[in-house]
Amino acid sequence: MSDPKKSRSTRDMNTLAKSIVDRATGNAPKPVEKDSGKNPAAVSLGRLGGLKGGKARAKKLSAKRRSAIAKKAAKARWKDKPKP
Repeated sequence: MSDPKKSRSTRDMNTLAKSIVDRATGNAPKPVEKDSGKNPAAVSLGRLGGLKGGKARAKKLSAKRRSAIAKKAAKARWKDKPKP
């Protein structure tokens, strides 16, 4: 009985044998990386801003405003939960 969790490809025996030989001899084709179409420089700059954004925002807000935001978030998280 085969393991149902393992995926099986639908290849004929010759194609399977060739792929095994290619992998064993190191001649297997390199996997092609999918191009996301994004500019790497822009991605790194966006990541930098994202890493410091929350801390900078919290520093800028007053304690009263931070408390109001936290209360609103807690209310949204618990709105569908049954009361004990």
